[in-house]
Amino acid sequence: MIEHFLEHYGAYAYFVILFLSSLGLPLPGESGLILGSLLAAAGKIDLTTFLILSFLGTVLGDCVGYAIGRYGGRKLLLKYGRYVKLTPKKLEKFEENLNKRGFYFVVSARFIVVLRQLNGIIAGAGGMKFLIFFIANIIGAVAWITVWGYGPYLIKFFF
Repeated sequence: MIEHFLEHYGAYAYFVILFLSSLGLPLPGESGLILGSLLAAAGKIDLTTFLILSFLGTVLGDCVGYAIGRYGGRKLLLKYGRYVKLTPKKLEKFEENLNKRGFYFVVSARFIVVLRQLNGIIAGAGGMKFLIFFIANIIGAVAWITVWGYGPYLIKFFF
């Protein structure tokens, strides 16, 4: 069923799926990219369009997540953080660490399920500078889409 949906809507479906996934919705990220890559290898969708739209959906979704975190996330963390033992002092320490190591967090979080979906929101709520986030987000998205979106496509050249 999902294969039919993806064949019908093609690469545009991946834009929507990855955009929404980057906002924290539990949608197929890696598995969706693998399927799209294999559909491209079979000639059912265009590889270049698939990769570009997947990249754009990923980056733009994370940027919207960043804005959500930046303009509302910290308030929510301060208000409800106590329910998960997140004190204002712990939040301050987290923000310090994010500003020191946030670039590496955003790049590597792309490969860790749950962090991948929430890294924009976390970076925004933690007060990470947008330019640093944006550059790290692009690097992470390129690496992630290369591994999961282009990697499986290359298999057709070996088998």
